Amino acid sequence: MNITERKQVPTESVSDRQHPPRHTLRKRTLLDEPLIFERSAPGRIGYSLPEDELPVRELDHDLPPALCREALDGFPEVSEGEVVRHFTRLSQWNLSAATTLYPLGSCTMKYNPVINEVVARFPGFSHLHPLVPEEYAQGALQLLDDLARCLAEISGMDAVSLQPAAGAQGELTGIKLIHAYHRDRGHPRKTVLIPASAHGTNPASAALCGYSVVEVPTGSAGVLDTTTVAGFVDADVAALMVTNPNTLGLFEREILQITALLHAHGALVYMDGANLNALMGVAKPGHMGADVIQFNLHKTFSTPHGGGGPGAGPVGVKQHLEPYLPIPRLVRDENGYRWSEAFPRSIGRVRSFYGNFAVLVRAYAYILAMGGDGLAHATRMAVLNANYLRKRLEPAYHLAYPGPCLHECVFSDESFRHTGIKTLDVAKRLLDYGFYAPTIYFPLVVSGALMIEPTETESKETLDEFADALLTIAAEITKHPDVLKEAPLNTPVSRLDETRAARHPVLRWTQA
Repeated sequence: MNITERKQVPTESVSDRQHPPRHTLRKRTLLDEPLIFERSAPGRIGYSLPEDELPVRELDHDLPPALCREALDGFPEVSEGEVVRHFTRLSQWNLSAATTLYPLGSCTMKYNPVINEVVARFPGFSHLHPLVPEEYAQGALQLLDDLARCLAEISGMDAVSLQPAAGAQGELTGIKLIHAYHRDRGHPRKTVLIPASAHGTNPASAALCGYSVVEVPTGSAGVLDTTTVAGFVDADVAALMVTNPNTLGLFEREILQITALLHAHGALVYMDGANLNALMGVAKPGHMGADVIQFNLHKTFSTPHGGGGPGAGPVGVKQHLEPYLPIPRLVRDENGYRWSEAFPRSIGRVRSFYGNFAVLVRAYAYILAMGGDGLAHATRMAVLNANYLRKRLEPAYHLAYPGPCLHECVFSDESFRHTGIKTLDVAKRLLDYGFYAPTIYFPLVVSGALMIEPTETESKETLDEFADALLTIAAEITKHPDVLKEAPLNTPVSRLDETRAARHPVLRWTQA
């Protein structure tokens, strides 16, 4: 039995029970799994290679002797079956988008159709060497060109570079474009304005380009106020970096006035596209006054991500920033597609080769399968799902900013802080109900934040199971808070000392 099997959330209220809810949870069926080193036996191997007739080659022909060693002391000696079972069992200990709702706010973790994986593995794509001559890669180059045009249409921008390999690199590329634009006009400017509700990578991207970061507070409604922004705008402001909808899941209602204000002072607007899953097919950042935007293909356009990648962070720009896009750029003439570096004002290359190609293929397959109507429907469903959870949970959890949200909603621990229970305790307890926890303690403008993004790919039944679990936990806070302080109770490893793990990590196994 897969150990991540969904727990049956009790339907009766906590007050009807004589024992803490831990006893109502169905026990996991666990396959005990020791360290791979503990399965080791001398002489056991996981491969069998036939003898060959190749001449023996001295290692020092390939590697300097100082880099070679005769043996790996303590390296596990195991069979192939033991290796497969070991890592399969470990994988079953995890909660993931393949096993449960994965409601990470501000980091869209939607279901990724398997058909996109099939397309990305077509031999013509997966076996294509990045240094193959252009004449033998015309199909792949056409795909890149088509994808760029699709993204430009979806965003309302004039040109797109697919080169950046992740959202953060797309941010950095966008700010470099802004810097080059101002530099060409003889005044590079000094500061970048960033709302208090911005993504955490925004200040880093601006600082890496040499800008000073100035934080702009959000208003009482959780969005930017034009009058407040105006108080920060002067001749030294290069740009405003704004996420719309913002990290509170709220649409910036005064975005047109704010972008007009920046443009009136010669500044530009960078719009973070991490939350494009709430806009695609319905509204276009280019129509809101954005000069540059990055796309997180691994969020909005269906590529598995998390745990380190992969990602893709294309950048879309308005016409006045197009000359500065990274090189090489894809051009087309009578002989077909080719790469060109004949763009003298370009900021240069930002990535080896041309982005993460397989991620681009997946995104292209997703867009073609969905079509314009499908993308719009996905956006509306993402907004509907988030608001459904908001209404179901609002009676039990404090909503940071009351009212409708877009693709995500943000609660806080304000309603139960007096009990000594914290947001972290709720997140840990959710694991016992078979759900991965939402984003917690972000955005920083909300104390004890619990940030939920269900995405469009979850059914009402799944949303109800998730809401039932959180509502049961809210009842536990009142009746049995000790359960939350000990949670999780039914995971392979109980609550860890995370502070100690961060400060004193154990990175090497040693034989006892």
